[in-house]
Amino acid sequence: MSKNIALRPLFQKSAWVGLLAVALLNATDTKAAGSTDAASQYNLDKSRLALAGHDPVAYFTLGKASKGRRDLALQRNGITYQFATAEDQALFEKEPAKYMPAYGGWCATAMAKGEKVEVDPANFKITQGRLFLFFKAFYDNALKDWVKDEPAQTAKADAHWKRIAGE
Repeated sequence: MSKNIALRPLFQKSAWVGLLAVALLNATDTKAAGSTDAASQYNLDKSRLALAGHDPVAYFTLGKASKGRRDLALQRNGITYQFATAEDQALFEKEPAKYMPAYGGWCATAMAKGEKVEVDPANFKITQGRLFLFFKAFYDNALKDWVKDEPAQTAKADAHWKRIAGE
C-alpha cells in the first residue's frame, strides 16, 4: 500500500506535465494557424469542408444549391470545396474568388451585426456577382431581413468581415 501512495504523487505530477505539454502544443498550433491560415475564420466543418459540401459554382450556373461529390473535391487555402460536375470544378479552378461565398460562408444578415451564425446552404442570394448565404429555420429566415435594406446590410457586413477576417 505504501508503494501506491508513493507512486500516486508521481503519477499525478507526470499527468499534469503531460496535460501542460499538450495544452502548450495546441496553443502553439492554434496561434500558428490563426496567423497564417485565413481559413480559420471561415464557416467549415471539422474536415474543413466549405458550404456543407455544396458546389460553390452551381449557385451561379444553376441558380440553386447543389451537393458536390467527394470525388470532385479540391483544396484552396486549406479549405475543401466539392463540385457536382467536373465542369464546375474547372470553372472554380480558373476563378476561385468569383465563386467563394461572402463572409467566409457565415450568415450575411448576422455578419451585418458582427456575428458568425450558421447558414442553410440552400438559402442564398447572388447580388453583383457575390454569393450571400443566410440562416433559415422554421421560425426565422435571415434573407427576409437582408433584402429590406440590402445596401446598408452589405456595407455593415463588409466592415465587420474585414475586422473578423483580419483584412
